[in-house]
Amino acid sequence: MLKASDIKQKEVVNMEDGKRLGFVTDVEIDFERGVVEAIIVPGAPRAFGLFGRNDDYIIPWDQISKIGEDYILVRVGTRR
Repeated sequence: MLKASDIKQKEVVNMEDGKRLGFVTDVEIDFERGVVEAIIVPGAPRAFGLFGRNDDYIIPWDQISKIGEDYILVRVGTRR
């Protein structure tokens, strides 16, 4: 069984471009159906953190390819 706290300790890597997106900060759950909808990874800081952050990555559960011991591999398109 996988716990939400276990997911937060893993780094998320995009298999499309090999980019390390960061660590999971939150999980979206549909309580009515009892399923995880998505994981949330904070966006990268802008200009050394002086101008906030880019939008968070909201990665739907069906875009997760593999949850390994240290990493979560996902397939998400690149941002423009």
